Amino acid sequence: MTRRLPPLNALRAFETAARCGNFTRAAQELFVTQGAVSRHVSALEAWLKVTLFDREHHGIRLTPAGQSYYASMRMAFDQIEHGTRQLQQSPDEWLLRIKLPPTFAIRWLIPRLARFHALYPRIDVQITTSHKPTDFTRDDVDVSIHSEAVPPEGPGYRLLFRETLLPVCAPALLRRDPPLARPSDLAHHALLSSLNRPQDWPVWLEAANARDIDINRGLKFENAAMAYQAAAEELGVMVGLLAFVRDDLASGRLVAPFDLRVPTQGGYFMAWRADRPVPQRVRCFEQWIADEAAAAEA
Repeated sequence: MTRRLPPLNALRAFETAARCGNFTRAAQELFVTQGAVSRHVSALEAWLKVTLFDREHHGIRLTPAGQSYYASMRMAFDQIEHGTRQLQQSPDEWLLRIKLPPTFAIRWLIPRLARFHALYPRIDVQITTSHKPTDFTRDDVDVSIHSEAVPPEGPGYRLLFRETLLPVCAPALLRRDPPLARPSDLAHHALLSSLNRPQDWPVWLEAANARDIDINRGLKFENAAMAYQAAAEELGVMVGLLAFVRDDLASGRLVAPFDLRVPTQGGYFMAWRADRPVPQRVRCFEQWIADEAAAAEA
């Protein structure tokens, strides 16, 4: 049966204009004039016999019908783009692409990765590190692991572990002056932290009733992995996540000077695309990492 489709150039102009929220920016993306975009959208509205945009003095705004149509068209264009990218790149069905923060990769995943490879030798793993949120419709990523202060809703997420805060330092720091016997003693030590987690010290100090500590003192690093290394090198006290320092505490490389451990509402989550069938390589990794996280937390 013959498909009854609107003019495809008009559909593309509409999707771009709706996504950009502006005919001018849409024209720049499509390398045409603003007038051409406007004419394509008008032609589509005439074909559909539906008004898609309200033309206002300061710009355009999707009508309710336009919002509904844009949601459908965006999904369709995402599928076309994904299929084209898949065809052009011819990815191996056993190539697993993971995007995650550098500290999680260095301190949690990589030390365990040999066990995953032993279980699934056919799966090749490609790791990229970033703190930026993942857009699965744009990024060439199968799995994203990230920290969230509030648990995300909807399908496509799995909690790996909750976050528990505790200060850690090198053992030698406890054996010299100034002392580090109670939370108030932190006023005499350098506080180490990650620029990506500015609330960790305030949250722990609040729970420890040590509100007078100046959290702006000390050293701040681009990521927490650098701060953990600085703590091991006796530069100061790092407010760490229990999941990332368990091995160091067990080996004695780091120590926890205080007993107080502060659980938060946040956690680390694995995410994947929920709007299409989940590949076998992703299912294998999901089950493996969930088992690893449960074993570590136990």
